[in-house]
Amino acid sequence: MVMRSRVLGCGIFLPANVVTNQDLEQRVDTSDEWIVQRTGIKSRHIAAEGEKTSDLAIAAATRALEHAGIPAASIDCIVLATTTPDNTFPATATRVQAALGTVGFAMDIQAVCAGFVYAMAVADNFLRSGQARRALVIGAETFSRLLDWNDRTTCVLFGDGAGAIVLEAYEAKGDSSDRGVLSTHLHSDGSQYDLLYVDGGASSTGTIGHVRMHGQEIFRHAISKLSAVVDEALLANGLESTDIDWMVPHQANRRIIDGLARKMKLSPEKVVLTVDRHGNTSAASIPLALGEAVADGRVKRGDLILMEAIGGGLTWGSALIRW
Repeated sequence: MVMRSRVLGCGIFLPANVVTNQDLEQRVDTSDEWIVQRTGIKSRHIAAEGEKTSDLAIAAATRALEHAGIPAASIDCIVLATTTPDNTFPATATRVQAALGTVGFAMDIQAVCAGFVYAMAVADNFLRSGQARRALVIGAETFSRLLDWNDRTTCVLFGDGAGAIVLEAYEAKGDSSDRGVLSTHLHSDGSQYDLLYVDGGASSTGTIGHVRMHGQEIFRHAISKLSAVVDEALLANGLESTDIDWMVPHQANRRIIDGLARKMKLSPEKVVLTVDRHGNTSAASIPLALGEAVADGRVKRGDLILMEAIGGGLTWGSALIRW
């Protein structure tokens, strides 16, 4: 018997303000056709003035707790993945903790678009080791705050949102039929730091800065690295790609998602897509997609779910979960 962490519930939140490609045509030299052809994105949600990352995170976490049917006071660990904290410090997770009334501890994780997989790995290890019994894992971003709205290569790509899951430790058999997190696999390569970054920070410029990206290089790294880390997850659990019921990928670019699915020989019907309506919401994209698939009934008890993501750093990772 082994300790595992199973999912009790999930929840999502999207800001009310929707910005379409047609809206962006009025701001920068771009077109709906150009954006859709290269990214698959048609619209994205943008946080309102004064709407903070913590606000989005609290809303998603509240819905996850309601879905799980448990009180906030039973949560003793919050791990929040975000690139856009409310303040440099303290951790935005502590604001979520205060708003929900949870006990224990709360912390932020920064791994950009791979943040949710990283956060889930951290929480899973806390639960497996006995340091916590129930955890809230959240991905929340107001990524629009980092955009240069005059840079058509980046401002069309990103959006805001939040998603959360509730994990609970339990004793399992220890094989791939167990419910919950079967394994997580994390990687980084700091030599590729300059491929995707924000040109500002407290210790460098004293400013927030804007997103800068070498898109073609990111695309090239994404397919190879994600394919390898998916294989790593399957091998670790003695599974094949044909065993996967749902792939819930980071929603960065439709072409990357389609390319990985083809490489895995995975049917398009098994891929959860929200990039067309959400854009790239960084650490929030996987839980947002998962939450939608659970809410509409696609994901059912016992389904095997593959998650994968790559982001600045470079950071990347994968996770296998049985619902």
